[in-house]
Amino acid sequence: MRKFTVIDEEFECENCGKHVSKLGYSCRNHCPYCLHSKHVDQNPGDRSEECHGILEPIGLEVDSKKGYIILFQCQKCGKITKNKMAEDDDMDQIIKLSTKHKI
Repeated sequence: MRKFTVIDEEFECENCGKHVSKLGYSCRNHCPYCLHSKHVDQNPGDRSEECHGILEPIGLEVDSKKGYIILFQCQKCGKITKNKMAEDDDMDQIIKLSTKHKI
């Protein structure tokens, strides 16, 4: 069973180096500038994953209820994860993802 722990934290993106503010309406999962994330959760927000690799955005899905879903692949362990697009994500980056190969 998946558990969801609400954590909305600021962080420095390990991919692009930019400061990322809290999301404010949900949990911040990835950088809104370069869309990269960090592999820190086994279940959303639990911070129990030991890998800590960089999650690279590799594709995009569209869900009729959730909207755009970003597909990530960990550069360290290879695991593929998904997360909903945030309202402040760079739309140019989202458009680039939409042209990539879908899994």
